[in-house]
Amino acid sequence: MKITCWGARGSIAVSGNNYVKYGGDTTCMEVRSRNNDIIILDAGTGMRRLGNKLLATNERSVSLLFTHAHWDHLMGFPFFKPIYMKGTTIRMYGCPYAQKSVKAMIGNTMVAPYFPVDYGLLQAEITSQSVCNEPFQIGPVTITPIALSHPNLGIGYKFAEDGKTFVFLTDNELAHKHHGGLDYDDYLRFSEGADFLIHDSEYAPDQYAMTKGWGHSLYTDALRLAMESKAKQFGLFHHNQDRTDAEQDKIVDDCRRIAREKKAQLTCFALEPEMEITL
Repeated sequence: MKITCWGARGSIAVSGNNYVKYGGDTTCMEVRSRNNDIIILDAGTGMRRLGNKLLATNERSVSLLFTHAHWDHLMGFPFFKPIYMKGTTIRMYGCPYAQKSVKAMIGNTMVAPYFPVDYGLLQAEITSQSVCNEPFQIGPVTITPIALSHPNLGIGYKFAEDGKTFVFLTDNELAHKHHGGLDYDDYLRFSEGADFLIHDSEYAPDQYAMTKGWGHSLYTDALRLAMESKAKQFGLFHHNQDRTDAEQDKIVDDCRRIAREKKAQLTCFALEPEMEITL
């Protein structure tokens, strides 16, 4: 499995000299199986650059998995150029919750008067499938969903291939149980022994006093989950919209300090644009 980050910013895309290292694009991850199956996680603004890359390499068949329907995880879809071209095949997966279907959920990003091109005009062949609870297969990769603790609900995913596991839990508040969410111990069991764990790490303690209940975690809580689950690598994710590169560096340094003090065998870093991890 090869995992590539195309966007790790939370809530809204940002730009400027303070956001170069960790990027400004919102959530979009690419997972490739050993058979080169292309699995896209969320359609944040990072999906635009991924689409440009896929056109350049003439790769036109993808699977698209959604965690939830908040705008920062959908807003890149209308700018994913392959959807406007015949010969593109997209299989969408997600749990639609209040929506009628995953297709209806993504179609809402292209509704007048908010976007000039109607979803019905897309040239790609697009199918959708509801996946809320049961494991499913994409090529040689087994994917297991789990309910997130987040407003308006959501799902995280575990990817398993050839004995390696990648767990993706963005927009998950470990210190507050939202409607439909699970307990800390459930996420601990789900992440146990992961070769690579990405978890929402948006808030520092001074921010969380005001934002508790908004659906995102303290970076120290996410680190605790990584250490207690004995994950081998931990990626901080959903970087706060106002957090500069220098501030994010300090958080990474603090995570590494805590891991050393706890004698945790853990590699800790924050996700950056086009960062690649191979399992």
